[in-house]
Amino acid sequence: MSKPIVRFAPSPTGLIHIGNARQALMNALFARREGGVFVLRFDDTDLVRSKREYADATEVDLAWLGTPPDIVVRQSERVELYDEAADKLRNGGRLYPCYETAEELEFRRKRQLARGLPPIYDRAALKLTEEEREKLEAEGRKPHWRFRLDHRVIHWTDMVRGESHVDCSSLSDPILVREDGTYLYTLPSIVDDVDLKISHVIRGEDHVTNTAVQIQIFEALGTHLPLFGHINLLTTASGEGLSKRLGHLSLTSLREAGMEPLAVAALAVLVGTAESVRPVADLNELASLIDFTHISRAPAKFDEHELDQLNARLVHEMPYEKARDRLKKLGIDGDEAFWLAVRTNLTRLPEAKQWWTVVQGPLSPVIVDKGFTEVALKLLPSAPWDVSTWKAWTEAVKAETGLKGKALFMPLRLALTGLEHGPELAALLPLIGPEKAKARLSGQSA
Repeated sequence: MSKPIVRFAPSPTGLIHIGNARQALMNALFARREGGVFVLRFDDTDLVRSKREYADATEVDLAWLGTPPDIVVRQSERVELYDEAADKLRNGGRLYPCYETAEELEFRRKRQLARGLPPIYDRAALKLTEEEREKLEAEGRKPHWRFRLDHRVIHWTDMVRGESHVDCSSLSDPILVREDGTYLYTLPSIVDDVDLKISHVIRGEDHVTNTAVQIQIFEALGTHLPLFGHINLLTTASGEGLSKRLGHLSLTSLREAGMEPLAVAALAVLVGTAESVRPVADLNELASLIDFTHISRAPAKFDEHELDQLNARLVHEMPYEKARDRLKKLGIDGDEAFWLAVRTNLTRLPEAKQWWTVVQGPLSPVIVDKGFTEVALKLLPSAPWDVSTWKAWTEAVKAETGLKGKALFMPLRLALTGLEHGPELAALLPLIGPEKAKARLSGQSA
């Protein structure tokens, strides 16, 4: 097999979400594994809704995931190619003008449904005479243009679904060009796939029916056919569809929330496949796990709780060398001892900031039994401290007070950290140090 050329083709009408990321990653990682090319193509022919800020954000998101594109193209800059293709289809009798308004089409659709007929376009425009078309245009009507489908069954071998087919006699002739001359999704997508030599079109299963239509247009243009693969879609944990316009689980929000890109990528790719969702060492490992023949046909549910668990596992295993620069950006000057002390209590790396405040202060201690903390203060070992200090100290306090278990440890934790839960105090106490520990046991903010 020659090296694949694949594409991710979002419309820049909102921030891309985790479902979009699934499709981007499936393409990018397939290209990575096979030594191919990953193209980012912005479907921005809708000039009203498309925004450059969303396109820029998409490139930032893909870079964050570790899958920057090899090539970036924008359909708004390639209209001449689409004009040439449209002219070819017109000259071949496959693209024809229609003059119905949206209201007229909706009326026809309802009438067909009421009669028990499929609500497909009846091709009334093909019956118009030249005089009738001229009359409609004299009234100020501008045509939209439909592609005349052959009413036959289209077959293809799908990378995910296997042998697939769609009966095009059950479909309306698709509109390719709007009344204002701008293009809908279908024709520019095909023209770009041809021009960019896209070898594999890997996208969501919501495009299965579109594929049959597009195969006919590829054939009408006399061009090669790519291989098609339709992967199951991601939904929310409750089964709702994801939406860019509603901001569902956008990559930007996940990044800003402190999620690890490798956790997001692993869950986005592995959920809904035969592979178990688990941490991976890097994107190369994740790419090796993609098997298009083992992707479920059922929708894949994206569970934020599962993402938290996966993210936590990555953070817990993260070496200090990998965390160091990110900690410094958060204003944390702690060394490896600090990171090793706190990382297993984190779900997301930025949460380390809370424990840096505990170590550095100032914080207000919580004193639940002043007499007890006075005894503990008196028995506090002298410096230098290490990981054995906590055990020696608490054993001395236990012997003096007779307290043990939670009754012994909880008042000390509250006094030293102001919190009921947290990292092991054996590791945290030497970081807090004698001066701050004495002040906090005395009830002073430090």
